[in-house]
Amino acid sequence: MEHYNMNLTLKVWRQKIIKTKLKEISSEMSFLEMFDVLNEQLIIEGKEPIAFDHDCREGICGTCSMYINGRAHGPWYENTVCQLHMRAFKNEDTIVVEPWRANAFPVIKDLMVDRSAFDRIIQAGGYISVNTGNAVDANSIPVDKKNADEAFSAASCISCGACVAACKNGSAMLFVSAKVSQLALLPQGAPERESRVLNMVAQMDKEGFGNCTNTYACEAECPKGISVKHIARLNKEYLSAGLTTEE
Repeated sequence: MEHYNMNLTLKVWRQKIIKTKLKEISSEMSFLEMFDVLNEQLIIEGKEPIAFDHDCREGICGTCSMYINGRAHGPWYENTVCQLHMRAFKNEDTIVVEPWRANAFPVIKDLMVDRSAFDRIIQAGGYISVNTGNAVDANSIPVDKKNADEAFSAASCISCGACVAACKNGSAMLFVSAKVSQLALLPQGAPERESRVLNMVAQMDKEGFGNCTNTYACEAECPKGISVKHIARLNKEYLSAGLTTEE
């Protein structure tokens, strides 16, 4: 693959949009490495560096929540910002970078948002009470292959919030449905099945997330390609739990 350098114009939201230029940016840099270069330049100029979240830089922690040129995590499909490389852009491009915009994700500073609402939803789901024993015992519990594959797919959610950012209503249904599905599909999740879905949905509503209107934007922008079919499962689980509780 051909390597090249490029000059860029960056427009970054810092409570307001600021405009800055970068020169000789390598096409092989990651997007966050480019931001490191930008911050070094700002420090040299005596300016405050741009605050942004990052951790693993391996596409699994979900912290690099940036809206890039109108898309969550940037132009590449099923990709996080830290795995986005500058070869996705061209010389003299203008790149607009913004934080997630959702009522339930208040902006802390610059490109950092508070996604602790997700943590509280997971906490509301509680724990599983089944005793699986050691690894040999756990592996002896029969699980249908199709269910195991779907549970694994749901469990790949990294809680990044791209689904919320992409949704016109700021809905967290894809996130919550993934967390519900990964346990609802497995026998280990059965004892608290009803209480889990009821409590997680109640906490989701309490946090102020919007309603799902089935535009599928969440699935399109999810870096792990999680399907909206989990939302259908969440609705089924919620309805079933409600009827069981009423009885």
